[in-house]
This record gives sequence, C-alpha cells and structure tokens, in this order.
Amino acid sequence: MNKTFDLVIRGGTLADGLGSELREADIGIRDGRIAEIGHLAGSGTEEIDARGRLVTPGFVDIHTHYDGQATWASRMQPSSLHGVTTAVMGNCGVGFAPVRTHDHDRLIELMEGVEDIPGAALHEGLSWQWESFPDYLNFLAAIPRDIDVAAQLPHGALRVYVMGERAARLEDATLTDIAQMRELARDAMLAGAVGFSTSRSMNHRSVKGDPTPSLKASEDELTGIAAGLADAGRGVIQVISDMAARQGDELGMVFRIARASGRPTSISLAQSHRKPDDWRAVLARIRVEAQTGTRIAAQVAPRSVGVLFGLQANRSPIHGSATFQALRALEPAAMVAAMRNPETRRTILAEAQANPFLRIDLKPYDYERVFSLGSPPDYEPPIERSVEHLARASGRSTLETAYDLMLENDGQALLLAPFANYAECTLDPCAEQLTHPDALFGLGDGGAHVGSICDASFTTYLLAHWGRNRANGRLPIPLLVNLLTARNARAVGMTDRGALTVGLKADVNIIDMARLGIHSPVIVKDLPAGGRRFQQTSQGYDATIVSGEIVYRDGQASGKLPGRLVRAAS
Repeated sequence: MNKTFDLVIRGGTLADGLGSELREADIGIRDGRIAEIGHLAGSGTEEIDARGRLVTPGFVDIHTHYDGQATWASRMQPSSLHGVTTAVMGNCGVGFAPVRTHDHDRLIELMEGVEDIPGAALHEGLSWQWESFPDYLNFLAAIPRDIDVAAQLPHGALRVYVMGERAARLEDATLTDIAQMRELARDAMLAGAVGFSTSRSMNHRSVKGDPTPSLKASEDELTGIAAGLADAGRGVIQVISDMAARQGDELGMVFRIARASGRPTSISLAQSHRKPDDWRAVLARIRVEAQTGTRIAAQVAPRSVGVLFGLQANRSPIHGSATFQALRALEPAAMVAAMRNPETRRTILAEAQANPFLRIDLKPYDYERVFSLGSPPDYEPPIERSVEHLARASGRSTLETAYDLMLENDGQALLLAPFANYAECTLDPCAEQLTHPDALFGLGDGGAHVGSICDASFTTYLLAHWGRNRANGRLPIPLLVNLLTARNARAVGMTDRGALTVGLKADVNIIDMARLGIHSPVIVKDLPAGGRRFQQTSQGYDATIVSGEIVYRDGQASGKLPGRLVRAAS
C-alpha cells in the first residue's frame, strides 16, 4: 500500500515560527519538505504521535563557532542536542579561511585565544585541505552531518591573508589591500558564504595575548569589505565591539557601513556590569536607525554570560596552585580524595591565595557574583546564594567556600561567574532585550569556549525558562519560537526554513514542554588529541528532524546524517 507521506506528525500543538497563535494540526512530510498541514487523512511510512507536545520548526542558531569541529566531526554537539537544526559559524571575525600555509599556526592561535578551543585539538583535527574561502566551503560540503551548517567569512583570516604580518601589527589597510579584500569578500559570498564577521573587542586576543587583527580596522576598510557583499548582492554583516569602551562613535560607524552597503547587519549586545544601563541606549539608537530603513539588529542572549569554574574546567579560583595542578593529572576520583585531605586543602588554598590565576586583563574575582551552578543548573540564582554570602554565613573565607563547593558531586560541581547580563542579579534585562523589535536571539557560541563556557544550551533555556519556569515575567511561546526560528533564518537570508509552512524544508522539533530542560555541563574528552570540553545535554526533545529525517529521539542519535552545508542564495 502506497503511503501518502514519508513522515506524519499527528496531533501536535504547532508553534509555526511566525508568531501565530498555537494550534493543533498534523504535519505531512514528503521528500524532505513540509507537504501538508491540517487534519490529514493520508498516512505516512512513519508516524509520530505528537498529542500533548509542542511542535516547532528546527531552531536556527546564528552565532556558533563550529568552524573547526565541522571539518572533523559529523555531529555538531552540544547544539544539535538542543533543537538546533541549522548552525551559522564564522562569527566574531575568527575562522580558518582564506589562509596561506605559513599562517595556519597564526589562525589556530587566534581561535584558541578568542574562542578557547584547545590548540592541540585544532592542530590535530584541521586537515587544511583548502586555501580560499570557496575551497573551505567545498570541503565542508563533502561531510554529512546531523544538522545543517552555514559559514561566514571571518575578518581576521581575510585580513591576514591579504596583509600578512601587517595585519597582525594592526597597520591600516592600503587602498590596494581594501580592493583585494572587497574582491575576496564578493567571491566568498558568491560561493555561498552567508555573511562576513568582524571583531573590534579588546577581549579578543590570540593565545599569545596579541589583539585580534581586525581590532583597529578603519571605517574605509570595513566599508570596502561591505561593498564586496553589495557587489555580490548577498550576505550579512556581524560585528562585535567594545562600543562603550572605545573612543568615537563606534555604533554610528556600524550604521554608516550598513547604510552604504545595504546589507543586513547585527551587533552583539549584552548588559555590562560596569555600565548596566548602556545597552538600553544602544537599543534605542538601533530602533531609530531601523525606522529609517537601515537593516540593523542586535544579537542578544536569554541569560547571563559567564565563565564556569570547576576542578576539571579551564579556570577556577584555585587553578593557580601548583599542588592542585599536579593533582589534575590523577583520575578525578583520586584527585578529589586527595583534595579532601586537610593538609592538602591548606596547601592548595595558600598557593591559590598567592597566585589567583587571572589573565592580565581580568580583575580579581567578585564573589558577590559567583554562584554554585547546581544540578539541575540554576542560571538565575539570588544574591543570597553567592559565594560571598555563603562564606559570611558559614564563617569561612570566600576561597575556602569556593573550594568546598567545587568538591561537591564528586568534584564535578561548577561555579557560575557571570560577567554580563547579571548586574542586578536578575535576568529582567534579558527579557527587555528579547522582546525588543530589533532583537535577534544569539550569542550561544556553540563549539567555542569549550573548557570555560557552555552556552549552546541557550536555545533550550530560552524556551524552558522564559516559556515555563520563571515565576514571573514569562514570555509567550509563539514569540520565543519566532526568536528561535523564522526571525533568525530570515536575518541570515534563509527563506527555505524556520517556519511550519507548506513547501519549506522539514526541519522540526517535537517537544515535551513539561519535561524540557537542561542538565549540568560535564567535561568530556572527545576532541582531537584527547582535548577536553564541556558537554551539556537536554531532556524533553521527543524528536529533532532535519530535512524530514529523524536525527535524534529523546536525546539519542538515530544514526542518520542528513545535515548539509547551506550556501547563501541571492
């Protein structure tokens, strides 16, 4: 008997991604596309009972860093464990193409420093079977994956390719340099890059401490590169900048480049703890500019941005202790047992007090803003649960308190140290940002900061926390799904996905909202060269579907790899 559909999703509650009211309906999928929506009489070769479940488009994450992982792995985890079916990489001006052979190490050092991906893993994992950006895309296109990926042209790599050592010395680009960058940008867009990214942040440094090559790029240079996108008639621009810390009108420059090129532009935005109200002024200016017709938006996050401290993480308040570093060579259970010895504890605390293991650009720990993450993880803890408050209540020092907290759960417990979006120990600013008409959901950095941050779970957190868990100030499910899907897809020029609409690509999540949640991050050793990284799993995803194929059921991989490289269309 012939089946009408390859797959039918029956009786689910549909959030269509476009912000429409929720409704109950079936979805029929054929040849990787949504073929019919309604109360379907036809049957499917496979059927899923989705009654009582939320059915959404697959999530589109526009801010990831899988540039290396996508060349050696078929699974874009953690992101693909959190409902993401399309991941856009190449953000923040860092990546691996274009590149000349003698600059391989330089780009690895930049990625290791900016995005905290182990250099040893990159050295072993990257095959470097490309030079130009079109070559890089062709290499990516040959690898099957669990989800789709798309790539942006990174300014750091582009600048080094054209200017060599002059780029690293932050010299101004010449007119000849700019003309070449414009041509290469155009060619990259025509080959399928979805955009161009740049970083102007002092926080972005190579592992050797050198600033990112794009830090001081002139407005003329950026305008010239943006003109390359205009020449191609496609591509978006992504910018990260220390706007509040820089002299001059940095935001005004971004506006001028967006106007001149006509290309959609986004900037990364979060609440600074030093100037907690500045983000409102930025959003207000973006609103005014957008109303003039400039395609400009802010990428925002659903929770605080912060570093994870832990015994197996890349950082903690005791990492400066030589005794502790020696113990890290042991198996975790043996390390924890040794650390519980009173004499060893005293030695480690004394050494850590003398050497607090801070990067030169970081200030001492503010224990008023360091919290036990807990299990399940709590990303909106009250101030009373900070290390500072717990220390006062127990009569211990803050360092002793942090030490003891990290020993919990057999040494796997983590501390969360927010450095953005948590100035008043509330996520209320995030709600204000997420509901702004010019906001895009992003900044999860999937694939990056592998031993210090694990925010690829932003997608699950957005829906679970803001759609169900928060005691007050919950946000509507249709809005949250729109942020996760259609709004992001359209923002990067993808019109074939992001909505439950007949004819679009059948990327779908089937979600048990009652169970939806995230587990605490854990360290795993699955990178090339035995590299360590945080992995964070989820619960509540009954199924994640890519191009009509079920890739995950209840968090377990099906073995199917329908994901492909997405090339930008005109």
